[in-house]
Amino acid sequence: MAPQPVVTGLSPKEGPPGTRVIIRGEFLGTKATDLLGLKICGFDCLLSAEWVSPNKIIARTGPAKGIGDIIVTTRSGGEGISAVQFRALGHHETIGPLKESAVWIDEAPSQNFAWGRRTLVQSGLTPDDPLGLSTEGNEKKNVENLRELFPNASGDLSQENFSPALFLLENHSSTTFADLKAGLNYLNRKVESQKEGQLSFLKSNAGSVIEQLDTLMSIKEKLQADQSQYGTQALNVLEQEIESSIKESENIFTDVLLRKEKADSTRAVLLALSRHKFLFCLPNTVEKRALAGEYDMVVNDYARAKSRFGKTEIPIFVKVMEEVDQRILQIRRQLHENVIKMPQSVEQQRKLIKALISLEVQQQTGTSINDKLRNIDPAWDAIDARAKYMEKTFKQTFEQFAGKDAQGGEKSKNRDLTQPPNRVLFCEELCEIAAAQLPDLWRLGQMYFTGELRGPNDPRPGDFKRMVLNAIEKYCVYLKVAICATDAEARSLRQSVGFVWPISHSSHDIFKSWLPQCLRYTRITYATLISLDLPSPALDIVQKFIDETRLQCFSNIFEKATQKCSKLGENELWEMGVEDFPGATLLPQRMEELLIETLDEAQQSCINPEIREGNLMETESDGQREVSLRLQKFLLCFCDVIQELAFDSHKEEIPTHNVSQLLGYPNNQQNNTLTSGRFASFSSSAAVTWEQRMLCCLANCAYCNKSFFHRVGKLFERYGYPLSSLAIETARYSVNKLFSNILDAYVEHKGDPLVGTIEPSMYLGAFQWDAEMNIGHLRPYAHECCDNLVAVYSEIYTISPALLRPILEPIVLTISEELARLMSCVQQFSPTGAVQANVDIRLLRDALRLYTNDTGRNYFMEALEAINPPLNSEQIKKADEILDQVKERMKLQLMCFAVKEP
Repeated sequence: MAPQPVVTGLSPKEGPPGTRVIIRGEFLGTKATDLLGLKICGFDCLLSAEWVSPNKIIARTGPAKGIGDIIVTTRSGGEGISAVQFRALGHHETIGPLKESAVWIDEAPSQNFAWGRRTLVQSGLTPDDPLGLSTEGNEKKNVENLRELFPNASGDLSQENFSPALFLLENHSSTTFADLKAGLNYLNRKVESQKEGQLSFLKSNAGSVIEQLDTLMSIKEKLQADQSQYGTQALNVLEQEIESSIKESENIFTDVLLRKEKADSTRAVLLALSRHKFLFCLPNTVEKRALAGEYDMVVNDYARAKSRFGKTEIPIFVKVMEEVDQRILQIRRQLHENVIKMPQSVEQQRKLIKALISLEVQQQTGTSINDKLRNIDPAWDAIDARAKYMEKTFKQTFEQFAGKDAQGGEKSKNRDLTQPPNRVLFCEELCEIAAAQLPDLWRLGQMYFTGELRGPNDPRPGDFKRMVLNAIEKYCVYLKVAICATDAEARSLRQSVGFVWPISHSSHDIFKSWLPQCLRYTRITYATLISLDLPSPALDIVQKFIDETRLQCFSNIFEKATQKCSKLGENELWEMGVEDFPGATLLPQRMEELLIETLDEAQQSCINPEIREGNLMETESDGQREVSLRLQKFLLCFCDVIQELAFDSHKEEIPTHNVSQLLGYPNNQQNNTLTSGRFASFSSSAAVTWEQRMLCCLANCAYCNKSFFHRVGKLFERYGYPLSSLAIETARYSVNKLFSNILDAYVEHKGDPLVGTIEPSMYLGAFQWDAEMNIGHLRPYAHECCDNLVAVYSEIYTISPALLRPILEPIVLTISEELARLMSCVQQFSPTGAVQANVDIRLLRDALRLYTNDTGRNYFMEALEAINPPLNSEQIKKADEILDQVKERMKLQLMCFAVKEP
């Protein structure tokens, strides 16, 4: 199959029906019979097509109209495509001398008509070329180049400066000389035929000529008959009648003309009313549409009237336009009132402002009315109205909720604690108002400064910035008044809001637990403001308030935790479960659990910073100082709990004295009652004696000082808090001081009665050291002293062996001092008394050597040196034998003191 036909060239490219068109391209058919179809602008032109070559086809266009493709269809290649288009001119389009055209239009009519009878000879089409030659293959020369050779000549036959040479160059540059000679012969024959045309015309129209001659003869006969009948003056009578008819017709015509003028005037008025109905109805139209809120239609109608009749000098139009201007001025006043009327949405304000600005611009053009709104900036007035409305809403909301608290203060005791207080509800409501109205104010301002809503006046960015900052400051001040902790803080803010929120201690304590909720509301509003891309000074105001509130939340959380810590002693079960430090109860662990719970709550509610919030734990910041202060109070509160457990609780159980068994007053055995097993928990708090509580408290103090407080500091570091060395050291100092106080109280409670029984027991039964006595045993007072110390040792060792040295050392020191005093008071020892005293003192010294300090050892030495006269060698030998025997008999008691503390 042959390639598809392609049309690439066309000459000419436009023309009326019947235009001769030369089509050029490729694969336009192998021969004439191969051409099956040709469409120009959709019209089939195959009948007029003349196939020349595979690259050329000549045809005439049909009665098509518009621009279309040239589609060639061949038997060998099928339907083709066109790379060019032809513009067909319609039948009604006449190409005259003043209309541009890309083609030469034949001016000869297709048919000749004559007045009178129709000729029988039809005239044919005028030949394309006066020489009768075909112009195919003769490309028309460039006119501009030929004009340079023939500057004052033309190749057009119809022109006076026609030049045959230019004509031949333009149309027959490729024609052979023989063809030109044939064309000259054709032109000569045509001229000869035109010379013979008059005679042939008469021959062909002889009937018409005879009829005209007959008519002329008939007219002559009738004219002669009239003269003989009416005379030669008949024309005068006719002239008079004609003149009379002319006058009468003029009168009639004048009357008709007057009526016609009136009718035309009336018709013109009605037509003017009909044509300008829009203008005459405009005053009522704009008023109705303004009442309906269709301000866009008002602007369009007014702009249309101003463009058509704004500069008119016709009185009626001028009067109507003045009425329209007055109505528009009223609408502008109404629009301005609606713009500053709140509340309303930003979109509604935007619509009103744009309408107001458009009306103002239109009315200022060519209007002489007194416009009092000329210098008003509606967009700025809308911004100012919105800002004032927001501040008014803030104040009304504050007064509403504060008034409720003032009226319901007496009923606050009976209120439901699960329901949020009015101050929390106020914070929620105020944050919702700010989150809704501050973005509207900012968007309206941005529309104003970007030029969307700007009128002829200059913008005021400084005033707008102060307006936004003032609104945000008011928002934060009202929140500060609502969440302030004391009356003094509230009174300091009274000047800003003009009203003080009534604060009671009970209501404020309830509000503290709701403060994180208020912080959450504020953070939601802050996130909304951040999304608006507000300037940093505006956001910094809210950020500062949020940081202060976060710090206050942290303080409240730790204050609540401190209160809980102060009540830990109420539920103390005296369970000892600290493996690293026997004797310490689970009280520090419970405090640690409370601290972890508090830190978790603080992290979740206020410590963790959200978007564009500061770090409260920065070095040398208020947050770091507050954390140190709160931790210090918390740990000191725990020290107070230990002190309360040691001294304030169960005061009625503290024994007042401890009488010697030798004197007939046995000790209270309940004081030595211990639970079975070492380091075990007590069965119940009621079974725990005062001495055991004191020992547990001492163990807790020692445990806190040694490792627990350091663990608390590490716990704070694990949560991201800076290590507060001051708080830890202050707490350790306090717990050490408490340890000393409890230790002194316990030593005093145990040591004073024990030492006080030494002298009465020593001289029981009128015993005297200067009298002779049986020796070989230990004196009862020394036995009793050892037994009492074994009881104290057993009580301490059962609870916390680590406390043996801190407690026994001062008691032993007191015993040694008492023995030194008693021995120094004896004037004279008998030989046996001296040996007995030496044995007693040396036994106590050797038994208690692990818990005797240098001072105690000196006192024991003073006691031995006070024996007078000093022992000789035999007495010393005897004392050594007795001492060995006594130690063997008291081996079980002495083993207690020989066990080293863990």
